[in-house]
Amino acid sequence: MVRRAVERLPENMTFPFFDILILAMIAAFIILRLRSVLGRRTGNERPPRNPYTHRKTSRPPAAGKADSNVVTLPGTRNGAAALQPPGIFDAYAPEGSALAKGLMAIQLQDRSFEPASFLTGAKTAYEMVITAFAAGDRTTLRPLLSPGVFENFDHVIAEREEKGTHVETNLVSIEKAEFVEATLRDRIAELTVKFISEIISATKNSEGAVIEGDPISVRRVTDVWTFARDTSSADPNWRLVGTAAAAA
Repeated sequence: MVRRAVERLPENMTFPFFDILILAMIAAFIILRLRSVLGRRTGNERPPRNPYTHRKTSRPPAAGKADSNVVTLPGTRNGAAALQPPGIFDAYAPEGSALAKGLMAIQLQDRSFEPASFLTGAKTAYEMVITAFAAGDRTTLRPLLSPGVFENFDHVIAEREEKGTHVETNLVSIEKAEFVEATLRDRIAELTVKFISEIISATKNSEGAVIEGDPISVRRVTDVWTFARDTSSADPNWRLVGTAAAAA
């Protein structure tokens, strides 16, 4: 009965089974060929590189061990910063001004220079120098200052030590730090920054009596400091090369 039932089936009902079987065999053959040619993924393949990603290049290391007290003012990173687009300095200087041109010249010479990061580092250096100078901390001051500025600071500290006086200084706040001048001469970049701060400062004698200043009153102080760096040097650090007081 079963044999007769099968024999009664139309012939075209048996062909799809064989067609599917043949197609499956062909597909399996193609897959095996592709795997042999292209290989298998192991999970260790390199990711595809974005063609628009900037490849960073490392700066040559400076000779010797870097001093832990040195503040890297421009906020340098491993590798060169991308060239700033036109108008990037508008927040720091009027367009077309000598200051804007100076900032651009420095940025073209030193691609790691970035204005916002520099000012952040400059404020940190300002606080460190003021605090270390008041405390007579030559170790902290030396790597932050140029030899000439350090000599002047050291002379004042030595005079205080000879007289037996000391200074107590508290930097309350830095209200503003802004560029006032930027120059590039023979690869030497100089940036002048005006700081407006609030400081409590008093000089006391060996008995602790106040002989100058006020240990309570807050004074508004305006300083103009100039930082410099040799852009051809592997040393990325800027140092204080000049100080002056100015009207707020």
